[in-house]
Amino acid sequence: MGCDGGTIPKRHELVKGPRKVEKVDKVAELVARWFYCALSQEKLRRPIVACELGRLYNKDAIIEFLLDKSPDKTPMESASHIKSIKNVTELNLVDNPAWSGDKESIKGDKYDDLQSARFICPVVGLEMNGRHRFCFLRNCGCVFSERALKEIKSEVCHKCGVPFQEEDVIILNGNKEDVEVLKKRMEDRRLKSKLEKKSKKCKSAGSASQQETTEDSPGPSKATNGKDFINSSSGEKRQIIFTKSSENGNSSVSAKANKAPSATTKRPIADSEEKSEAYKSIFTTHSSAKRSKEECSNWVTHTAYYF
Repeated sequence: MGCDGGTIPKRHELVKGPRKVEKVDKVAELVARWFYCALSQEKLRRPIVACELGRLYNKDAIIEFLLDKSPDKTPMESASHIKSIKNVTELNLVDNPAWSGDKESIKGDKYDDLQSARFICPVVGLEMNGRHRFCFLRNCGCVFSERALKEIKSEVCHKCGVPFQEEDVIILNGNKEDVEVLKKRMEDRRLKSKLEKKSKKCKSAGSASQQETTEDSPGPSKATNGKDFINSSSGEKRQIIFTKSSENGNSSVSAKANKAPSATTKRPIADSEEKSEAYKSIFTTHSSAKRSKEECSNWVTHTAYYF
């Protein structure tokens, strides 16, 4: 039952020990992080942008990622923290004069020097190939080596002169500790911006409500400033406004009679009937008085005739 065919098993075939950990080629890892886009895995080409965690991207890839709203969109861990184009900064990079480019190795028959990089530090001259730590400023996007910032300490950018703080310095392709620190800063920064937006909205709403209340209920000074009210015999108020002419310098009075309905414009039906009856009684008394005068005058004329 087995092992009868002249086969001799060896020890490593029968006893299985712990597997060896596969080592990652450091050179290949550096090339992938510093020469290729972290989102599309294509070669970096201008315009190049960097996120708040220090990862490098092609700007075209970021725009396509943000515009893609399809439900079949594959989630990308390298760009999950990017919600808008404002979360990335376009980098101002300085070209390396010693870099010949990819033209010489088109056919594949020449050696590619991975130590030479396309960009360098404008202060010290170090190549941005992953061997040295590089960082950029969020305010202006200028890229420098960490050595340059340590040796020449200043609160102003060495290239464009924009002022910056320590929180604005972001390390490119840092280690795990650097990424954790940058992540905390990013969360604090976004929380602060949300609180500022909420406070601005509350202030704008409060000012709008105050304006509405002032327009609806003017004070006594506004109601009686430069205006006189005259009560007419019919129970209505007439308002006269005095204005001054500023062109000729002479004061001119322009009266505007604005009829304001009194508080007793709406009269009940009973009051109107009583007033009509009063008018009728006055008219009848007046007519009766006339008739009595005429009769008296006739009687006088008759008596004079007889005498």
